[in-house]
Amino acid sequence: MKNIKQRLVSLCCLFILFSICNFFYFQNSGNYGVLPGENTKFEDAAIEPDELFNQTWSLIKSSYFDDDMNEQNWARWKKRYSHKIKTEEDAYIAINTMLASLNDPYSKFLNKNEFEEQNTTIDSKIYGIGINIVSISGKIYIMSVIKGAPADIQGVKSGDMILKINGNDIKGGSIFQAANYIKTGPNGSENKDNLVELEILRNGEKIIKKIKRAEIKIKTVEAETLDKEIGYIRITSFISSNTPIEFIEALNKIKDTKALILDLRGNTGGLFQNAVFVANMFLQKGDIVRVIGRDGKGSSYSAENKDYVYDKPLAVLVDGESASASEIVSAALKDNNRAVIIGTKTFGKGVVQKIYPMPNSTGLNLTIARYLTPSGNDINKKGITPNYFVEITRDDFEKNNDSQLNFAKNIIKGELERSKLAEKS
Repeated sequence: MKNIKQRLVSLCCLFILFSICNFFYFQNSGNYGVLPGENTKFEDAAIEPDELFNQTWSLIKSSYFDDDMNEQNWARWKKRYSHKIKTEEDAYIAINTMLASLNDPYSKFLNKNEFEEQNTTIDSKIYGIGINIVSISGKIYIMSVIKGAPADIQGVKSGDMILKINGNDIKGGSIFQAANYIKTGPNGSENKDNLVELEILRNGEKIIKKIKRAEIKIKTVEAETLDKEIGYIRITSFISSNTPIEFIEALNKIKDTKALILDLRGNTGGLFQNAVFVANMFLQKGDIVRVIGRDGKGSSYSAENKDYVYDKPLAVLVDGESASASEIVSAALKDNNRAVIIGTKTFGKGVVQKIYPMPNSTGLNLTIARYLTPSGNDINKKGITPNYFVEITRDDFEKNNDSQLNFAKNIIKGELERSKLAEKS
């Protein structure tokens, strides 16, 4: 059989070229997006704070997906801050207050540092300690540690339960709150020394780990072979522009297996075109996703004709942190009856953001559309219900028992066994 990498590399190159020449939506739990053919480049010149507010106000008014602006008269914000914005800080406060009125957690104004950090993440780099965390029964556990990252060097392990971050008790807190504590110093102060102190619980013993944050090169796709005949690919994020190439390499690595488990657990999203690319690799035909804009008009993305389609048995693992781009892939495979979905209900993010580079090196992530699954379902704030509900318990986690993965392996093995019996008959 012709090498998968050889057969797909040209497709990937064409895809990347196409996504550069024709703007796509971007997706992330953050989230990002660019409308096809629309010029969003602002001249990066220094402007006065009040003008930055006015430009942001106008952009939201003309582009936000909900044209009634959360049932309010949008002009009131311009009137409220007229002649009152004197400093950059004044502008930031006014813009953030205005955005908060939309009651939309995904529409965000980014100052210079935040916008630069977001762009760095898309370039497959993060600045942190290199851990993935999960919430189980109100407790925060370390799900995985990036090899060679600062946390790995300091001996942090998968399965460790985090008790405190920089002195902050995180009991009952959210993953997002825990992540924010890692970014900041004690009591939310600026983390000038880039040092993160974790108090963890391991085998009943409390351990203190002091870890210095650093730049980490992200590899978003991992692959291995399970039980000799089942391929396993985990996509940790869709945010990297390198994800399509990494995914092709992963497919090539498991090409000799008889089935595949695609793990999207903990994957909070990323670039929209990455989701479409991955879903397309499993579908010979059928719709992938439909995007509905402010005017109610939609754009459909469907499976394209190509030389290679992975057509072996497929199971997809999801959980409550699988969001956005992960949900696009999961819904496309579920609605087209291409894969069995296993795990818990997904996060439920069915809206699309767009990155607007703004003057003064700032940026705006603005919700400009919503999307529907191939079956026409709106999953926003609802999530995707798996075919098989399988929950990882606290006992499973502490015993390093991946009950969801084990369930998927059993489902796949059963399907392979039925195929063997069918061939004999």
